Amino acid sequence: MNSSGKVYITGTSAFLPNAPVDNDGIENVLGMIGSKPSRARRVVLRNNGIRQRHYAIDPATGRTTHSNAQLTAEAVRGLGPIEGIDCLATGTSMPDQLMPNHGVMVHGELGIPACEVVSTAGICVSGITALKYAYMSVLCGQARNAVATGSELASAVLHARNFEAESEHRVAELEANPEIAFEKDFLRWMLSDGAGAFLLQDTPRRDGLSLRIEWMEILSQAHSADVCMYSGGEKQADGSLKSWSAFPPSQWASRSVFSVKQDVRLLNENVVYLTAGKPLEKVMATRGLKASDVDWYLPHMSSEYFRQPMADCMAAVGFAVPQEKWFTNLHTKGNTGSASIYIMVDELLKSGRLKAGDRLLCFIPESGRFTGSLMYLTAVEHA
Repeated sequence: MNSSGKVYITGTSAFLPNAPVDNDGIENVLGMIGSKPSRARRVVLRNNGIRQRHYAIDPATGRTTHSNAQLTAEAVRGLGPIEGIDCLATGTSMPDQLMPNHGVMVHGELGIPACEVVSTAGICVSGITALKYAYMSVLCGQARNAVATGSELASAVLHARNFEAESEHRVAELEANPEIAFEKDFLRWMLSDGAGAFLLQDTPRRDGLSLRIEWMEILSQAHSADVCMYSGGEKQADGSLKSWSAFPPSQWASRSVFSVKQDVRLLNENVVYLTAGKPLEKVMATRGLKASDVDWYLPHMSSEYFRQPMADCMAAVGFAVPQEKWFTNLHTKGNTGSASIYIMVDELLKSGRLKAGDRLLCFIPESGRFTGSLMYLTAVEHA
């Protein structure tokens, strides 16, 4: 273990590509499937509360302006000069390629000297699992400086061009079963691009506030829940997931197998209690955490639709945190998946609203197969 027995977030950074896009401009950037405006767009946007977001797409040409690795590298550069990175841990839902891993591609973009590199898979929780790896590396003394990242390039699979083949091939089926189209169209108005990075060290920074990591908890409910959010497969009637590798290549496009899909019914029925209620019950029992121990609550919410159900669930398990203690930038930064918690913490830390001694509880869920994670931080000065 390192000499202090503590790990601190001493630097934060966020990178959001290009100018923000408002709700009326989304289809100008992502395009219209089959040259028809989405029927779901207004309903989804009214419920999710997102007013603007960022896409790594040139609206004039439709071309991608950044790869996922490039977004991540920009976030790491935003941390400023670092005296040697010993460990680089990256998390993302959709890397630019199947192989090699996302982390080594980021390392290559940065061009920094040799270091340990690891990449964690998953969806929104991949950012926090990468952070936990970096945290443990510093805690056990294996790394002096570790950088953790979360990043998403959702627009790469949300652009209309990815759905044209399916739209043409399955017109009759999609019209007869609109829920097939909705499970894909739904997410086109929910997800956006961005990256964030944290620098972790065993001592606080010399000036300003650092965030001491008290603990991190990650809890999967896959033993009791079917797949809810997925890409690279197709959900079967029995709840199983048929892999992309089981489809002939001719169907990868005609069935948009690699698009991001969401079982909305399963989401609404399970996401709040399985990802928020269950982890809270665990930390209340094992760590003695109380709602009064929280000065700031930072929930990664995919949508404002879940704010009240989450508050109700927290109250039901005996952990009601007043709304004035909640902090989210969903409205202005959008849902950037695994990068969201990095972007939220960065904004709050740089806002000047935090003071030494403030305690932060960060909540990061994912609906892939329902995983909930919690991170408890304390704002500290060097002294």
